Amino acid sequence: MKNKKSVFYISLILSLMLISTGIFIPEKLESFSNGSLGFIYNNLGWFILGCVFIFFAFCMYLGVSKFGNIRLGDDHDRPEYNTATWIGMLFSASIGISLVFWGIAEPVSYYIDPPVGEGYSEQAAKTAMQYVYLHWGVSAWACYALVGVSLAFFQFRKKLPSSLSSVFHPLIGDRIKGPMGKWIDIIVILSIVIGIATSLGFGTLQVNSGMNALWELPVNISTQVVIIGIVTVVYIASTISGLQGAIKHLSNLNMLLAFALLGFVILMGPTQTIFKILFQGVGDYVQNFISMSFRTEPYSDGTWIASWTLFYFGWWIAWAPLVGSFVARISKGRTIKEFMMGAVFIPALGSFVWFAVMGGSAIHIIQNLGEVALAEAVKTDVTSALFKFLDYFPMGTLLSILAMVLVLVFFVTSANSAVFVLGMVSENGNPNPSSVTKVIWGVVIAGISAVLIMTGGLSGLQSALVATALPLSVLMLLMCYSTYKGLNEEIGAMQSGQGPLDEVAEGAVTP
Repeated sequence: MKNKKSVFYISLILSLMLISTGIFIPEKLESFSNGSLGFIYNNLGWFILGCVFIFFAFCMYLGVSKFGNIRLGDDHDRPEYNTATWIGMLFSASIGISLVFWGIAEPVSYYIDPPVGEGYSEQAAKTAMQYVYLHWGVSAWACYALVGVSLAFFQFRKKLPSSLSSVFHPLIGDRIKGPMGKWIDIIVILSIVIGIATSLGFGTLQVNSGMNALWELPVNISTQVVIIGIVTVVYIASTISGLQGAIKHLSNLNMLLAFALLGFVILMGPTQTIFKILFQGVGDYVQNFISMSFRTEPYSDGTWIASWTLFYFGWWIAWAPLVGSFVARISKGRTIKEFMMGAVFIPALGSFVWFAVMGGSAIHIIQNLGEVALAEAVKTDVTSALFKFLDYFPMGTLLSILAMVLVLVFFVTSANSAVFVLGMVSENGNPNPSSVTKVIWGVVIAGISAVLIMTGGLSGLQSALVATALPLSVLMLLMCYSTYKGLNEEIGAMQSGQGPLDEVAEGAVTP
C-alpha cells in the first residue's frame, strides 16, 4: 500500500472483478446483494433511519452554531462559482437524472399503492406527495452536505488532500496517508463506481424508452449498448475539459432545459392545482417530518417502508461520497452557513417544485380527470412514464424531444462529476486528476453499465449499492465527530490569532 497509485490499482482490479462477476455469474451477484439488502432492512432499518436524521440535525447545527461563519478556505477566499451556477451544478451532478426518471413514476406509484389507506383515492394522492417530499427532501441533501462540508473544510481550510480519508485526520492523524486511509478511499471509490454505473444503466433504459416512443426504435440490448457508447464518448470528452469548461456550461444548459419543461407544464397544465399541490405537500411534509423520518412499521411486515423509504435513505447514503466530494470541490470560498442553506434547503425546494409540477399534474390527470390509463402505463413500465405523461399536453412530441435532451444532458453531467471525483480520489486527492485516469474510469463505469444491462444484473447491483450504506453510515457518523473536533480546534486557533490568514502570512501553510 506504499505505492502512490495503490488506491487506483486496487480499486480498478476490484471494479474489473465486479464486471467479471456480472458477466459470468449475474444470478450470484443479485442473490448475494439482495440477501445483504434484506438483512439490513429486517435487522438494521432503524439504524439507517436514525443515521439519516442525525446527519440532518448535525448539518443544521453546523449552519446555525458558532461554526457557521467559518469559511471553506482561507478568510480571503470567495466562491469560485456564482450561486445560480453552483446550484445548477449541485442538481446536475447529483440527482438531476433521477428527478427526470422518477418525476412521474414515483408519485403515481405511491398513488396506486400508498403506505397507508386505499390507492386511487384523494387521500392516496396527498400521501403520495408527502412521502415523495420525504424521500427527496432535506434528509437526502443532508447526506450530501455532511460529506461536502467536511471534505471542503479539511481540503480548503486545513490544506489536506481532496480524499475522503482526509476528513478523519482529527481522529487518526497522519495515518490517513497509510493503509487505513487508503482503504477508506478504496471503499469510497467502489461505492461511486457502483452508484454511477446503476444510474447510467437506468438512464440508458429511459433514453431507449423515449426513442421508442418518439421514433419507434426497438427497446433491446443492442440499442442500449449503442446509447452507452455514444454517451461515454461525450462525457469522457467533456470531462477532460475540466470543471471550468464543459461541466459548468452543461449544468447551466440543464437548468435552462428543466425550467423550460417546467414552465410549459405549469402554463399548459393545471396551473392552480399545481400550486395547491406544492403548498399542500410542503405543509404535510413539514408537519409530519419527524414521524415519517422514524416510521419503521414494527406491527406489520414493513414491506412498503423497506421497498421505498429505507431503500431511498440507503441510496442517498451510498451516493454521499460521490456527490459530497463533487460538492466540496465546487464550494471553496463559501461559509458553512451559506453552504448549508444552498446545499440542503434550496435543492430540496427545487425537488419539491419538480415533483409538484410533474408528479402532481400526473396524479391530477388520473384522479380528477379520470385518465386511469396513465396509471396503468406507469404500473407497466416506469421508464416510459415521462413520455406517456407528456402525450396529454399540446405539442407532446416536441416536449418529449426536450425531455430526451434533458435526460441526455443530465446523463452526461452525472457521469462527468463521477469520473472527476474518481480521478481525484484515486490520485490521492489530486484536485486536477490526469486525463488518462479520468478516461480509464469513464470506460470502466460504461463497461459495468453495459454488462449489467446485457446480463440483467442492474437490480442486483442496485441492491449492492444500498447494501454499502451500512458501512458508509458508520463512517459518516465518525465523520460527524471528526468534523466537529476539527471545527472546534479551528475556532480555538482563530481566537488565539493562529487562523489561516496568520498561517499564510507566516508561510506555515503550503498551497
